[in-house]
This record gives sequence, C-alpha cells and structure tokens, in this order.
Amino acid sequence: MKTRSNYWQLLPYIKPQWKTIAQGLIWIFGYVISTLLLIYLAGKLPTPFSQGDVVAIAQISAIALVVFLFRGAAQAGQDLLMASAALKVALDLRKQVYAHLHKLNLSYFETTKAGDLSYRLTEDIDRVGEVVNKLFHDFVPCVIQLVVIPAYMIYLNWQLTLATLIVAPLMGVLIGWFGERLSKFSRRSQNRVSNLSAILTEVFSGIRLVQAFAAENYEITRFSREAEASRRAKYSAEQLKAIQIPIVGFLEALSILLLLCIGGWQIAQDNLTVEKFFSYLAAVVSLLDPIAHVTNNYNEFKQGEASVDRVFELVAIQPTVLEKADAIALPPVTGKVEYRNVSFAYKPNQPVLQNLSLLALPGERIALVGASGAGKTTLVNLLPRFYDPQSGQILIDGINIQDVTLSSLRRQIAIVPQETILFSGTIAQNIAFGQADFDIKAVQAAAEVANADQFITQLPDGYYTWVGERGVNLSGGQRQRLAIARAVLLNSRILILDEATSALDSESEALVQEALERLMQNRTVFIIAHRLATVRHSDRILVVEQGQIVESGNHEELLALSHRYARFYAQQFS
Repeated sequence: MKTRSNYWQLLPYIKPQWKTIAQGLIWIFGYVISTLLLIYLAGKLPTPFSQGDVVAIAQISAIALVVFLFRGAAQAGQDLLMASAALKVALDLRKQVYAHLHKLNLSYFETTKAGDLSYRLTEDIDRVGEVVNKLFHDFVPCVIQLVVIPAYMIYLNWQLTLATLIVAPLMGVLIGWFGERLSKFSRRSQNRVSNLSAILTEVFSGIRLVQAFAAENYEITRFSREAEASRRAKYSAEQLKAIQIPIVGFLEALSILLLLCIGGWQIAQDNLTVEKFFSYLAAVVSLLDPIAHVTNNYNEFKQGEASVDRVFELVAIQPTVLEKADAIALPPVTGKVEYRNVSFAYKPNQPVLQNLSLLALPGERIALVGASGAGKTTLVNLLPRFYDPQSGQILIDGINIQDVTLSSLRRQIAIVPQETILFSGTIAQNIAFGQADFDIKAVQAAAEVANADQFITQLPDGYYTWVGERGVNLSGGQRQRLAIARAVLLNSRILILDEATSALDSESEALVQEALERLMQNRTVFIIAHRLATVRHSDRILVVEQGQIVESGNHEELLALSHRYARFYAQQFS
C-alpha cells in the first residue's frame, strides 16, 4: 500500500511538543539577532583600522566577543531543546506504530517479512527523527537567517541586493530538481536495505536448516546479490549529490563575483560607503553557511520522505478483525462453544470451511482429525478471532464472540501449539507470559502440573534462568512443558491443543501427555492431531474433510462405522 509522501502526517506527533519547540524558537531568534549584530559590527571596523584607533578596535572586538558568547549559548539552547522535541516525536511515533501492528490480523504477519517490519520500526523511524531534528534545530534557523539577513542587505543597498540574488531562482529550481530525484533514489535504497534485513532475519532464525542442507554458499550468493543491489541504489544517490555540490557552489561563487564588481562600481559612484560595503560583505558571508545547510537539509528531507512513506504505510493498514464500539467484556465462561453455519475462506471462491456447525459442551474433549488442509486449524483459529468468518456465528456460553472485547475473549482461551515460542527472558517470565506482575509461587505450581518443575529446578538459576532467543537452549519436550505451564497459569475454561505432541520423542511425549491430562481436567478442549493414538480417549472425534464435518463419534463408534476414521486408523497402525 502506498500513501502520499507528506511530512504533514507528522503534525499530530509534533503538536504535543509545542512548548519545547516554542522555547527553542526563542533561542533561535536570539541566535539570528546576534548574527545580525556581528554583521553590523563588521561594518564598524574599517574606519578604526584606517585611522589606527586601537581603543575603538578593542571596544568593537570586546562587544563582538560578548555577542559570540551569547550566540554560542543560543545555539546550544536551540540544539538541546529541538533535539529533545525530535526524539520525543520519534519515540511517540515508534510506540504508536508498534501498538498499531499488534492490532493487525494474523494474516498480515503471515505474508509480511519480519525483517522489513523491524527495519521500518528502527532505521526508518530513526531517519524520521533525524529529519525532524534537522528541521527544528538547523533548517528553521537557516530559513529565518535567509529572510532576515537579505532584508538587512536590502536596507543597506537594494540595488546591490537585487543583483546578488539574481541567481537565487535558478538555485531554487536546481535544488528542487535534485531533491525529487534523491527522494526516488532513497526509497529504492531503503527498500533494498529492508530486503537485506529480511534475509538476515530469515537466515539467522533458520541457521540450523541452512547448515543441515549445506546451503551456506546459496545463502551467501543470495545475500551478496541483494547487497550489491543495495550498493548500486545508494551509489546512484551519492552520484546525484556529487553533481549537485559543485553546481550550487559555482552559482554561489558567481554571486560573490557579481557582488564585488557591482559593489566596487557603487562605491565609485558614491552610492555606497566602504563601511556599509564591509557590513554587506559580512552579510553575504553569513548567508553562505545557511544556504549550504538549507541545500543539504532539503536533500535529507527528500531522502527522509521515503522513510516517512514507509512508516505511514504501516499506519494506513487497517485490521479486518475489529472490536465493536459497544463491545462488552466476556464474563467468566463455563466453556460451552457453538459454531453456527460457519463459512470461511482466505481467498475469494476458495472456501476452507463450508456451512459448518458444531456444539461443544462444557468439559467436553473434542478431537479434530483429517488430512492436511482439511480446515482443522482454521476452525480453531476462528475461536479466538484470529480471523472472522464470512458468514455464520461462533458463540461461547451463548454470547457471540464478535460482541465482546478481544482481550477478554482471548484470556479465556488457552493454546498449546505444536511449536512452542519462547521469548528472551527468564523461565518464570515465559510461563507468566503477558503478566507484568506475577506470583512466583503460582508459576511454580503451574510448572509442577506441567511436569516442568523438576528440570527447571536443575537449571543453574532455576526459575530465574535466562532463556535464549526462541528457547534454543532447551529441548523440544522442555519447551512444550513450559507451554503447558503457561496454559495452566492462564487457567482458562477453553483449551486448544494444536499437534501438541507430534514432534516429541517417546520419553518426552509421555511426560507431556501426562501433563496434558492434568491440564484438560474440567475444561472444554479442542485437540488437533494427526497421530490418532493421542485422541482415542476424546469424548468426541470429528473427521473434517474439505471444510465440513463428515464423521462424528467416539473412537469405538467411528471404528465400527468402517469409514474414513477407520481407514485413517488402519493406515497408522497397520
């Protein structure tokens, strides 16, 4: 999705910092006024020098020194205040974008590169912060100087000023043209760097697979190709800037030569005094630095537009799973779950669930079996509203789940996935995931139910042992028992087990299965499993095929039918 490139989108984030910005502007005006004083004092020097008046020279120098000190203090004040405002703008933007991403649907993250999101939240927002900082503490003071100093120059001699500034429109056109080109090259460059970040995230998170398939050279080649494309994109921008600098510099030199020629002629005609000409020269010299800064800043602003676009592209994405304005908090439930004529498709005209109905009573264990792609995982993913069905209703204790808040709904549904995700933090923090303040005794009790306490207490720091990224320093069985402990601590009445034991060895599976038996007590449970040995004791087994329930019954009843379930069972145990 492409949004219009526009810095005005930052206004809502800039407005809260208006007091800090106003204080910075006061220092900016102090800086500009002191610059004008120095220009004025420069015009006072020629006469004392020609007359050898040492006292007058000393007095002017002393005043200039005081003005320089004040000018330095004003610059420091404006820099600190404007930097503070810019950093807060970047912080607020980063926090809001991050919070907004958490509202987006699961489908968005399934089709988006994690490295690209990370780059936009870090590098792109840092670039936006730098641009805002440049705008406040550098660009604004320079623009004010470019207004005030030429006004003083007109006061000194308007004819000379007109001749000096005759090349200004040409400079403005050139700067604008270069800026637009830089914006285009910068967007291309940042997209390339974002792709690099995505490759790094993919490779380092799957480094075991890369090494297992001896794919190092393949990944190195892929990375090198993308890195070269990034280099070319950046080099194009640098080429453009390299051409711009001497062209603008030539125009500045041309202006100064015109000034000297016309200034000499004005003095010869007695239309200008030497003192005013010196003051005028000082004003022109004072303009060179602001012009250079405005040029460079304009280039940076055009480059920064790409980052602004990329950040606000995220903000523009809207979730499809939304809370109603009058959504209520779901009260504590007994666990009765009902699907009424539910149909769902990820893509138009490709239904995954078709007019499916299902009633699960409180405390009932329901197993979902069937071939991959039959719709089993989709069915349970609709329950916590990871997606919304195109038609039909899902109710918990008779309440439509679309009428309640997402947080109150999801807190009453525990999920033990096939692949347990652990985050950097302690063992205790991972068990109490999502709880800022937790009771360590409750965490320990949950771990005991999950058969995890024994291995946790043998770790160097017990429950305070630091877990590495994704929990790679723990075995699969240990990670799965932590996931069960997490579900135990949540203490919800509805439980989803998604292939919870499929990737474990027999010893780990026995421990996990025992923990799951404890966890499932007095809960409504949906079990997704391909290994039918894990679902034999379910109250009801549903065979799902092409998005519909084609068989329903317990293990013995379905075997007696000698249809689909019986064939699945025979295939696994023959």
